[in-house]
Amino acid sequence: MRFAVDTGGTFTDLIVEEDDGKLRMFKAATTPDDPIRGLMNTLENAAHEYKTDLGELLSKGELFIHGTTHAINAIVTGNTAKTAFLSTEGHRDILVFREGGRMEPFNFTVPFPEPYLPRALTFEVPGRILADGSEMTPLNEEKIIQIIDLLKEEQVESVAVCLLWSIVNSDHELRVGELLQKHLPGIPFTLSHALNPSLREYRRASSAAIDASLKPLMSEYMNNLSGRLRDAGFIGRVLIVTSQAGVMDAEDIADSPIHLINSGPSMAPVSGRYFAKVDEEYDSAVVTDTGGTTYDVSLVRKGGIPWTRETWIGEPYRGHMTGFPSVEVKSIGAGGGSIAWVDEGGMLHVGPQSAGAVPGPACYRQGGEKATVTDASLVLGHIDPVFFLGGEMELDLNSSEKVILEDVAKPMGLALEEASAAIISVATENMVQAIVDITVNQGIDPRETVLIGGGGAAGLNAVAIARRLGCYRAIIPEVGAALSAAGAMMSELAYQFRRTHFTTSKDFDYQGVNHLLENLRDSCNEFIENTGKGAIESKVEYFAEARYPEQVWEIEVPISSHIFESDNDINSLVNEFHKTHEDLFAINDPESGIEIVGWTASVKCRLRDTEGGSLVTVNTQDTIEKEREAYFVNQGFLPSKVKRFESLQIGEAVVGPAIIESPFTTVVIDPGAKAYRKVSGSLSIDPGVSYE
Repeated sequence: MRFAVDTGGTFTDLIVEEDDGKLRMFKAATTPDDPIRGLMNTLENAAHEYKTDLGELLSKGELFIHGTTHAINAIVTGNTAKTAFLSTEGHRDILVFREGGRMEPFNFTVPFPEPYLPRALTFEVPGRILADGSEMTPLNEEKIIQIIDLLKEEQVESVAVCLLWSIVNSDHELRVGELLQKHLPGIPFTLSHALNPSLREYRRASSAAIDASLKPLMSEYMNNLSGRLRDAGFIGRVLIVTSQAGVMDAEDIADSPIHLINSGPSMAPVSGRYFAKVDEEYDSAVVTDTGGTTYDVSLVRKGGIPWTRETWIGEPYRGHMTGFPSVEVKSIGAGGGSIAWVDEGGMLHVGPQSAGAVPGPACYRQGGEKATVTDASLVLGHIDPVFFLGGEMELDLNSSEKVILEDVAKPMGLALEEASAAIISVATENMVQAIVDITVNQGIDPRETVLIGGGGAAGLNAVAIARRLGCYRAIIPEVGAALSAAGAMMSELAYQFRRTHFTTSKDFDYQGVNHLLENLRDSCNEFIENTGKGAIESKVEYFAEARYPEQVWEIEVPISSHIFESDNDINSLVNEFHKTHEDLFAINDPESGIEIVGWTASVKCRLRDTEGGSLVTVNTQDTIEKEREAYFVNQGFLPSKVKRFESLQIGEAVVGPAIIESPFTTVVIDPGAKAYRKVSGSLSIDPGVSYE
């Protein structure tokens, strides 16, 4: 038995995989003051469903896989550790100057962003390594010890170290680490060359700073998580979802918590790739995850999951760059709990503010006093107030009507239903624009993709989004309400090892590159033998970070072997670079050589036999045809068939207007659309044409 839990802003999702591959899905409210309590509540719900106690259920588990937003939440709210930054003498302001760039080049009213770590806690380390790895100035260890004494006085809780050219010669950084360990015992630290051995000083410095600032918090969180699971009866392996769409052991993630920045959202495209292939035989998909707080968009492109090193916490150039590779996910403040509001000019907005888990939408009757997307869907008849979460929570329609009238309808001079429909329309448009942004940036035409709708609120406007984008199909997986948790269940142990070594295709350094790649292969084999011990299958892939001569930025290109033996191997790499460059930018220069800056080995270990799986459900097919009135734009309230998701037969068609609901989600089938149940359990929706 395996457990996968994704802690979101509003709900915590759990998927239990039984030994025969069958799945069960559970939800509980997220508890922001103690996220692990919400996690344990979902397990309690599962134990109740299995008619056993929590200890007995957990004792059967071999894997517990967890995705969490705890790390990113700590950064956003400023609850990270008091962290010092040590840099090379004369380079104190790496985190201040950054790399340049502005979102609005001519808007000088925006203040220059503050550095991630305060300048008052930045200290200069005497000593200098040059670009060729030679030592220009030796370390002044006496001065470093004096700096450590200052760190003690400041009572810092963590330390980040980033020295110039440590990626070429790490001796100075390693020695600083030894001195910290000796003279500042018990205080965690991060060395940039060990965490992120790549070019560009700001990115290495930023990643080291972020990682160090998270270490005390996430170490405590991982110990707390593992301890509480053990105390409750779990004796298996605890794995944590990473930003790279893989998993790592909880102990390892505590040592490098920067891997957790996009934990959770990175798993949605893993699920999306599976369902796009199984349900529609597509290798390109737009994957959405609509939660209570955010709307996350990611991609599957030609069977691969795009990733980026341009990962920002906050707005580009105004936030902080992680400098670390992660699955490319665009998140906006648009979810079931997003708040609708009217500005002074009478314009309706939805989000980015959210009612979250506490107090939640007004209809939750937990103190929420603002109109949200969930309230609007309830007023429109799309959500059944007595069947929310399978009837575990009854929603208050009167509260929803009241807040929408006060916050939206009266200020805009609209009827209640018109105001509610406007809220859904604005939320839909926000989501569409987020999708357009990320698809165009990746050179993808959304009309050539399928739309995968994940998250509990995905089905409320999936048809409307698919129509706006011109998608071939919209797919709502049966496990879509817990899409990220399902992706975690499909995930593999994964890690990347990176090195920097400059060479060119014209004057290729065979000996240096082959020696480096051999070291990378050894690191991967060590990972397989230790962390990946017992895996069903292991795979190692190699990549080169290359560019045209005098270009500023590199792109990643796959290489077929870890050994370069002849000109044919070089030509193969160059041709692959030209092809990749054209795919990304619609242009290349086939006559040009290339420069290779960095090398990466990616290792993956598969832990389970199969992907996917189907939900264990009770056949609830009713002999009586049900329907209710549901509102659709320009058509008003229409009699709409109501079907239970789990009662639909394979191949059965549902023609809109209709509502398909389960204990975990509601899918609105607009007039002109048609939904089919697939063998996988998914709903495949032909969005059809709009009657608006």
